[in-house]
Amino acid sequence: MAGQGGSGAAARAGGGRGVVISDNWPGYSLDLFTYPQHYYGDLEYVLIPHGIIVDRTERLAKDIMQDIGDNDIVVLCVLKGGYKFCADLVEHIKNLSRNSERFISMKVDFVRLKSYHNVLIVEDIVGTGRTMKVLLNNIEKYKPKMIKVASLLVKRTSRPDGYRPDYYGFEIPDLFVVGYALDYNEHFRDLNHICVINDHGKAKYRV
Repeated sequence: MAGQGGSGAAARAGGGRGVVISDNWPGYSLDLFTYPQHYYGDLEYVLIPHGIIVDRTERLAKDIMQDIGDNDIVVLCVLKGGYKFCADLVEHIKNLSRNSERFISMKVDFVRLKSYHNVLIVEDIVGTGRTMKVLLNNIEKYKPKMIKVASLLVKRTSRPDGYRPDYYGFEIPDLFVVGYALDYNEHFRDLNHICVINDHGKAKYRV
C-alpha cells in the first residue's frame, strides 16, 4: 500500500510479516468508494479498502496452508470483531485446500474453551497484546500440540510489549478504526472498508 512517491508504507507480505501502513499514510478519500449512506459525515478517510483486505486475507490463507496444511485444526474465532475476517479466512483456506494436494480439516469454534489439539486463533485487531496473552495462557492449560494466531490488524501502540501474531494482515498506526466488522459501540460493522472514525462519528454513536 505504498503511496505516490513512497510517502505511504510498505512491507512485503508473508513469512510472519504484514503490510505496514506508515504514520504519515494519508489514506484514501471517501469520495473514491461507496459506503453506507447512514455513515456520511462520520468518517475521516478509508484506511484500507475492502478489495485490499480480501486480497491480503487470501495471501494469509496461503501462508497458513503452507505452514499447517495436513493437520486437523480448530479455528477459534474471537467475537465479535473477528467474525468477518474469520469467515473470509476460513473460506479462502477451504478453497485452497480443495485445489491442493495438502488438506486441512477445520472446525470453527468461538472462544469457549475445551480440549483442543491444534488451534488457530483468529482475531480482528491486536493492540498491546495483553488480551491475547491472557487468552493464550488459558488455552495453553489444555496442552494443544500447536497454537497459531492470525490477526487482520496489528496496531502500533505507544506501549508495545513485543507480542506479534504468527500471521497478520496489516500493521497500522495507533488510530481508532471501524468497518469490516470492527465496531464503535456496535455501529459500523456493516461498513466493508476499514476507515478512521472522526470526532462527529464518535459523538454521534457515543453511549
